[in-house]
Amino acid sequence: MLRSGFCVAQITEKEQKTMGETNIMNVETVALDDQNSALVIIDQTQLPYKTELLHLKDQKSIWDAIYLLQVRGAPAIGVAAAIGIYLAAKEIQTDSFDDFYAQFKKAKEYLDSARPTAVNLSWALRRMEGVVLANKEKPVGEIKTLLLEEAEEIKREDIWVCKTIGEFGLSLLKPKMGLLTHCNAGQLATSKYGTATAPMYLGQEKGYDFKVFCDETRPLLQGARLTAYELMSSGLDTTVICDNMAPTVMKNGWVNAVFVGCDRVAANGDAANKVGTSYVALAAKYYNIPFYVCAPTSTIDMDCENGAKIHIEERPAEEVTEMWYEKRMAPEGVKVFNPAFDVTDAQNITAIITEYGIAYPPYEQSLQEIFKKKAQAKDNK
Repeated sequence: MLRSGFCVAQITEKEQKTMGETNIMNVETVALDDQNSALVIIDQTQLPYKTELLHLKDQKSIWDAIYLLQVRGAPAIGVAAAIGIYLAAKEIQTDSFDDFYAQFKKAKEYLDSARPTAVNLSWALRRMEGVVLANKEKPVGEIKTLLLEEAEEIKREDIWVCKTIGEFGLSLLKPKMGLLTHCNAGQLATSKYGTATAPMYLGQEKGYDFKVFCDETRPLLQGARLTAYELMSSGLDTTVICDNMAPTVMKNGWVNAVFVGCDRVAANGDAANKVGTSYVALAAKYYNIPFYVCAPTSTIDMDCENGAKIHIEERPAEEVTEMWYEKRMAPEGVKVFNPAFDVTDAQNITAIITEYGIAYPPYEQSLQEIFKKKAQAKDNK
């Protein structure tokens, strides 16, 4: 039985066939249905077997969707959070700013608790809160309109950011290269293009003929279920490998560069991403293969000194022991350690690709330069 405020629209067989002829990339990962006061997402836990659009109309459903990875990927989470808090604000019935802000802040703190490692979640919510505080003298109805505009702007910016990261990333590549990626930092993790996959998509448009290896990404298999699915849908030559096979394809000379996304980058360049990423970075360094982290500046936390300061979310044991099996595949009562992320040390990262340029070591300096460029770009608008 579905919860209140939680609706499912399953794509029909005819629509599924039509999408298959084009590809799933024509369906928006995160969208607002303002008329029906709903956040609309692709339920990524059902892919690639079934395409379902969820229409989420209350804060509990939106919180659950973020926590349960129905919407996932740092940029997509940020967009979903912006839309979600706008919908919360839209429902607040008061003309008093103080009452409005008290209820807004409560909703903001609630959504912010869904995924503590993904900095885009708190970043987007703080940005939306900034709109409220900057316009406290205006009528509450006008503030709600401004929140809608800000949520739409966050989504537009995400598309621009991803495409620009793709252009910088593509400048580092040559046709026919073999690329490897971990987890899903593709369009399904963003509004369009993805971060780590953006160079692949832009290269595909230019006929670069890349060959891409996707780590399956245990225990939730985002690489096998999501990245491989969307890359194949777009016509890229795609091969799925188990996570522990990455060093083998590198040793064989089949990989010329690694591109990964991230959920948070510390000021020193340490980067938190889906668990297993640091293992890929170590193998790439051993085989002298460049390892690139694709990071929107919204994902870079200059207030976080280093990776040791990043909170790592731990998830339920069942994801490891039984989630993908017909029968439980580990002894009852066995202890399970299931961190959702790990931290790749800055010394193992060749470069961090942002929408304002490529940062190289030492990252304490180069990331500051990136933010200076960002500030200058804002001043020139």
